[in-house]
Amino acid sequence: MPTVKLENLTKRFDDIVALDGVNLDIHDQEFFVLLGQTGAGKTTTLRCIAGLDLPEDGAIYLDNQQINHLTPAERDVAFVFQAHILYPHLTVYENMAFPLHPRGLSADEIHSRVTEIASMLHIEHLLQRKPSQLSGGETQRVGLGRAMVRRPQLFLMDEPISNLDAKLRTEMRAEIKWRQRQLETTTLYVTHDQIEAMSMADRVAVLEAGRVQQVGTPMEIYDRPANLFVAGFIGNPSMNLIPCQLATANGKVYLELVGGRRLPVKDERIAHTLTASGRDRNLILGVHPEDLLISGERSPEHIPVEVYSFEPLGAETIVDLTLAKNETDDDIILKSRVGTTFDVRVGEMLWMTCVPERIHLFDGDTGEALCS
Repeated sequence: MPTVKLENLTKRFDDIVALDGVNLDIHDQEFFVLLGQTGAGKTTTLRCIAGLDLPEDGAIYLDNQQINHLTPAERDVAFVFQAHILYPHLTVYENMAFPLHPRGLSADEIHSRVTEIASMLHIEHLLQRKPSQLSGGETQRVGLGRAMVRRPQLFLMDEPISNLDAKLRTEMRAEIKWRQRQLETTTLYVTHDQIEAMSMADRVAVLEAGRVQQVGTPMEIYDRPANLFVAGFIGNPSMNLIPCQLATANGKVYLELVGGRRLPVKDERIAHTLTASGRDRNLILGVHPEDLLISGERSPEHIPVEVYSFEPLGAETIVDLTLAKNETDDDIILKSRVGTTFDVRVGEMLWMTCVPERIHLFDGDTGEALCS
C-alpha cells in the first residue's frame, strides 16, 4: 500500500484560500485522520488527492510518484463519501459488484470479492435486499463494502458515519478501524469529531483555515498541544484556558490569575522555562479538566472557586466552577472532571489547584506553546 506526500498544497475557490501550503506525510498502512472545524480544508484535501479538485500549487505523491497530472480513474483510490448513495433499483450484491464490472473481472472473481467483503462486514444476509430495505447502519456498511471490493491503493473517507446516531457511530468507529487493519490499506479519514479522531487515528493532523496546526498521535496532540487553537479544540470538555502573568515572591514562581489569585508553579522544568521567557509576557494557562483538582478543604496554596453547575455523566461528573469575573464583568468558568462519588452543590465554595507537571502555558500574543 502506498505512502502519501503533500508538498505545499494550495487550493483557492475565487477569493477563498481553502488550502494554504499544506504539507503532510502519510505512512504505509497508516490510518491518518484530518481533524478540523467546518471550512478547515479537510474535504478539499481529500478531493485534491482523489483528483476531483486540482490544486493551484504544490505536489501530490503516491509512493514517491507525483500524480497531479493523473485523472481520478488513474489514481486507484476509493472515496467514501458522507452520504452513501446506492443505486435504488439494484440489490446490495449488485451495488457492491458495480465498480468491478469495468475492470474486466470474471463473474467468479466478482462473486468471490463481494461475498468476501460482505462476510467481513457481516452483511451477507443483506445481499439480495434493495437499499430501501436497509437501516442507516446497514447502508453505511454497504457503502463501505462497495469501496472495499475494489482493493484500491488508498482509502479516502469523508465523514462517513456522521449521519448515524451515537450508538451506531460508536459501533462503526470500531468496525472501520478493525477492517482497515485487516486490509492493511493506507487510509485518510476526515472528521470534525475529535472523539472519532482520538479513538481511530494512528496519527492526526489538526487543520484550521486551510493550514496544518499540528501533526502527531492522538495522545501527543492531547498532551502537548502546539498552540492555543489545538488546546481549545482537542478534548471533551476542552482545555481550560486562563489569562495570567508571571510573578515571583520569596524565591518562588507563581502564575497570577485574575483578581490577584496566585497559583504556585511547582514543576521545576516549567518554572525555569517561565523565568527564562521574561516577566512582562502575557501568558495563557492551560489545564485539562481532569488535571484541575478541587476539594472542600481549604488550603493556603489553593484558589477559591464557586460551583456554577455540574453534569453527572454516569462514569464521571463535570463540574463548572466560577473563578472570578474578567475585565468585561463576565464570569470566568472552569471545568473539572471528578468521580461520581464527589458530592457537589450549586453555589458551594471549593478550593482549586492543578496537577503541577500537567499545566500548559502559551504565549498570550502569538498563541504558541511555551510549556506543553
